Amino acid sequence: MARYSLHSAAEVQQDLVDYLRACRKAAKLSRTALAERSAVLESTIKKFETTEQVLLRQFLLLWQNLDDLVRLQGLTEPESPTERMPTSIDEVLSR
Repeated sequence: MARYSLHSAAEVQQDLVDYLRACRKAAKLSRTALAERSAVLESTIKKFETTEQVLLRQFLLLWQNLDDLVRLQGLTEPESPTERMPTSIDEVLSR
């Protein structure tokens, strides 16, 4: 069954970029300082923050240095039927 969302993949991608940039700035880290901590090149961080393009491994390294990687991994946990969002109008109406 298809999953429907009010957000596009591009919007979520932009939100993730904005979130990590805000975390970097809140931590008062320059791109250079984050590059040294994360082993992600400064040019790659700049590219990520301006074009939203980065390899998954680099994204995970940035997240690990700016947030809790376990929190991100938690998104892979299966949802219980009572916690998941409805995926159809029938599910909404049956609640």
